[in-house]
Amino acid sequence: MVFKRLLGSLGVGGPTVDTVLDLGPALPGGTLSGQVHLKGGNADFDIDLITLELVARVEAEHEDGENEGGVVFERFTVGGGFRLGEGEYRSVPFRISLPWESPVTELHGQPLGIVLGVRTELAVAGAKDKGDLDPLAIGPLPAQEAILEALGQLGFGFRSADLEFGHIGGTGQQLPFYQEIELTPAPPYAHRLNELEVTFLAHPGGLEVVLEADKRGGMFTAGHDALTRFTVPHGAAEDWNTLVDGWIRQLVERRASYDAHASYGHGDPYAGHGHDAHHSHDDHHGTHHRSGPGMGTAVAAGAAGLAVGVVGGIVAAEVVDEVGDFFDDEDEDEDEDEGED
Repeated sequence: MVFKRLLGSLGVGGPTVDTVLDLGPALPGGTLSGQVHLKGGNADFDIDLITLELVARVEAEHEDGENEGGVVFERFTVGGGFRLGEGEYRSVPFRISLPWESPVTELHGQPLGIVLGVRTELAVAGAKDKGDLDPLAIGPLPAQEAILEALGQLGFGFRSADLEFGHIGGTGQQLPFYQEIELTPAPPYAHRLNELEVTFLAHPGGLEVVLEADKRGGMFTAGHDALTRFTVPHGAAEDWNTLVDGWIRQLVERRASYDAHASYGHGDPYAGHGHDAHHSHDDHHGTHHRSGPGMGTAVAAGAAGLAVGVVGGIVAAEVVDEVGDFFDDEDEDEDEDEGED
C-alpha cells in the first residue's frame, strides 16, 4: 500500500511524496530498499532532509491496564540538500539496514498480526512534515524459522503475536520493546502449561531465544510464569527438533523445581542465574494480557510446522483491519496536528 500526501505545513501547492518499498519481506538485520518519489508543487522548494522512520504498534502495560501506541524505533536520513523545481519529478533511492531485533510480521507468507510501518518525513524550507506511511513486512531469519518449525513439529500451535513495551532483564535487548509469539501447548505439556511464549533477540553473532512458560494454576495455587534463555548461532543445527524439545523439557523442569521451592517458602531458586531472564517492566501474575489480532482464534498448524493457517478468513481479516486502523489513526493524528498549527 502506498499513497501520497500533500505537505500540510506548506499549504496547498506544496510538493507531494510517495515512498515505494521494494517487493518482498525484509529480514531482521537485513537491507530495506525502495524509492522516495517527489513531485514539485507550484513553486520551487528546498528539500533539506528526507528521513525514514520505522514505526511499530506496541502494547504498554501499567497499573490501570494497558494501551497501544506507535513507537519510532529507528530513523534514517536518506537524502536532501537539493532544490525541487516547480512541478519537477524526482526519485531518491535508498538502502537502509534494519535493526537485528526487528519484529517478524509474517511466517510462510501468513501475517502474524504485528503492525510495522515506514514513515517518510521531509524537512522543506525549515518546516518538517510527515508525508507518507507504508506498511513494512519482515520475515524470519533462518534460525527463527527453524525454531518455529520445530515447535510446530513438536505439536505447539500458533495463538497470536504482539509487541510489548519494556525490557527483558538478563538479555542483550536493544530496542525499547520485544516481540512475543504465543503458542498453544503441545499435547505432552498441555497439563503443565497454558501457553508457551517465544521471544527472539537477534544480533550479528547469533540469536537469543527467551521462552516463557505460563503454568496452569490449580484450585489452591495461582498460575505463574517461568522464563529461561538460550542462545544459538545463525547457522543450522543438526537436529532442531531435538534441540528445541530439550529447551522445553528444561523449562518445564525448572518450573516444577520453582514450584517445589516456592511451596516451602524459598522463593525463586534461579534468581540471578545467567540464563534466566526477567521482565523488568512488569511481572505477569497468573492473568495474561491481551495479545493483538487473532486472540482467541484457533489457528491450525499444518505440515509446515507453524506455517499459520487461516480459519474461515477470520485471522486475515483482523490483521488487515488492524493495519488499516493503525495507518488511519496516524493520518488523523497528523491532521489534528496540522489543524492546531
